Amino acid sequence: MFENNRLILNGVLAFSILSLSIAYFIQYILGHKPCNLCLIERIPYIASVILISLLFILNRFKKIIAIILFLFFIFGAIISFYHVGIEQGFFSESFVCNLSDSQDGLTTKQLLKQLENTPVSCKDVTFRFIGLSLATINTIISVLLSGIMFKVVRNYGQNK
Repeated sequence: MFENNRLILNGVLAFSILSLSIAYFIQYILGHKPCNLCLIERIPYIASVILISLLFILNRFKKIIAIILFLFFIFGAIISFYHVGIEQGFFSESFVCNLSDSQDGLTTKQLLKQLENTPVSCKDVTFRFIGLSLATINTIISVLLSGIMFKVVRNYGQNK
């Protein structure tokens, strides 16, 4: 069973690296600034790169790491779904969407600099792929990866 899981985990690892690479390409090369929720939605992918690499290095705590990854992708699906709801107007933006530094006691130059770095609104879709926002695509992918990680966890529980 572990060999089957190892193949699946290699796929999740490769897909996570690809997803992060695409996100950073869109951000830094194409110039689309992400909102705060977009940045939070990257956490499950970063965690999967770290935890799957750790799992392969240690070769221990396989089921525990798989459960943690499953929970990360569930978290990603929930955050992405919430983000899509904000984009579609079903939910209002939360405090996470408006996180920024205090503006008390700023000079004119500092205020202008801060205005350049104002966070992107979570309801503004700055990039679409095949007509879908990245939050929508991430919701679908996160649900699929949650299902895949559930299968991995279940495989570790079966007799070998």
